[in-house]
Amino acid sequence: MTLGAVRQVAGYLALAVVAAAAWAFLVASEEAMVTMQGDGPIARLMALMMRPGTAGPYLAAAVVMWVVMMIAMMTPAVLPMALVHRRLYRDGHPNLATFLFAAGYLAGWAVFSIAAALLQWWLHRSGWLHGMMLVAGAPLGGGLLVAAGLYQLTPFKEACLSHCRSPLGYFLEHWRAGLAGSFAMGLAHGLFCIGCCWVLMVLMFVGGAMSVLTMVLLAVFILAERLLPGGPWVARLPGFAMIAGGACLWFAG
Repeated sequence: MTLGAVRQVAGYLALAVVAAAAWAFLVASEEAMVTMQGDGPIARLMALMMRPGTAGPYLAAAVVMWVVMMIAMMTPAVLPMALVHRRLYRDGHPNLATFLFAAGYLAGWAVFSIAAALLQWWLHRSGWLHGMMLVAGAPLGGGLLVAAGLYQLTPFKEACLSHCRSPLGYFLEHWRAGLAGSFAMGLAHGLFCIGCCWVLMVLMFVGGAMSVLTMVLLAVFILAERLLPGGPWVARLPGFAMIAGGACLWFAG
């Protein structure tokens, strides 16, 4: 294996290690939230998220959690794009450029995390989230599922998803040279991805804002949307299923 190939593999392994560390943190956080035991930093972070009356500390803890969640869930989604970016980049320091592309992508999701944390705080303070896992009740959960399903059927969802499904097409349309260009392309791709998936992320409140299982299911679904063979059914069939599930949850509640 050549030195260049070793460096390329090392770059992808670095992203994998970051994602694995994020998942390990989330598993430990879920356990700390459920048991409310221990006195380490994760336990203290979870304790803050049970006190929506203290807005500042709560929001700080929630932002940290959402940023880690986005790193864990969305790093697998950006890897196919990063692979193509690495092959196309010709301006020098390709591994650094690809890392910056991924960093730009995750930076977009970090900004989204602030909005998600604000929404969580408002829902929690208003009594819409319940239990140690911060789960929405049936009326809100059903409504969120229906909203997510309807969004899956919109032209905007389809347009954003098209930018996420074809890495080569994305780079042919949006290519920018240099290291700064790589970061900018990653950030722009992250914004397309947020446009595609933001409603899906709100479904965290249906399964529980701290539920690792819900995070895994959403991460797998988001990756499948990008990798499965194209066609309108990729978004629309799940959309109809979400609408039906949301209606059932609403009436059952």
